Amino acid sequence: MRKKISHKLTYTYKEKVSLKKHIICLKPRSNSFQKLHNFELQISPSSNSIFPLISENGDDIFHVDFKESTNFLIIKAISDIETKNHPDLYNVKNNSDLTIPFNLKCTNSSLKGFVEGWSPDDKHDPAAIQIAQEALVGIDNNVLDFLYQLIELIKERVKYTPRHLGPAWTSGRTLSERVGSCRDLAILLMEACRCVGIPSRFVSGYQLLDEPPSKYELHAWTELFIPGFGWRGFDPSGCGLINEKYITLASSSNSESVAPVRGSFIGPLALKSELDWDIVIS
Repeated sequence: MRKKISHKLTYTYKEKVSLKKHIICLKPRSNSFQKLHNFELQISPSSNSIFPLISENGDDIFHVDFKESTNFLIIKAISDIETKNHPDLYNVKNNSDLTIPFNLKCTNSSLKGFVEGWSPDDKHDPAAIQIAQEALVGIDNNVLDFLYQLIELIKERVKYTPRHLGPAWTSGRTLSERVGSCRDLAILLMEACRCVGIPSRFVSGYQLLDEPPSKYELHAWTELFIPGFGWRGFDPSGCGLINEKYITLASSSNSESVAPVRGSFIGPLALKSELDWDIVIS
């Protein structure tokens, strides 16, 4: 299916500020599952310089520097993109060894960083370890069977609840609260998979809905590397294995690194600012 996406972010400040460097991550990927026909980035104030570059995960991002003070910042990304069918991995022949944990030395040693934990001593959240161990029960360590059971367990124990503010929660908090946003569930799936040696990363993008909401929001899910299949997306707050209704913007080991806009400004103390967004998909 082919879609046009208009994503507008408007920042307003009660007094003029000096905008520092901003990083913009709003350009969809173009690959085997989605083809980007056109992309346009509009930024106001116009007194800026835009430097495009490729992130460590191969995604297009933009560094923007501003030259004059302002009391507003408007960023608008317009994308013309075509999505394609994703193969059903559960019904596709794969001659690779799908037993977990994977032998990353034989697969690709660069994937090792995608199985590391986030604690200072590189350990995983005990809650993620526990749910991963439960998902291993009754299967022959096959990665696809594991993922099916793990996503079912997550859906049973955590109620998807939209949450607009704040960073993604830890796995332990999501499981103890028994509610979580899409980014919380993506982190939980990501870390549970890393516990058993499945390379995983956090993804930001859009989910096309059969009944469009009054206001679209960004969505988050998880990409996992499976031998013979490569990186594939799984959504624990949605349909599991993703399909052509998902549009990927970017991915990273760190959820903060794929925020649509990152940056700072210099202004008076206690300065009030507001953010409004508008995402139109047609």
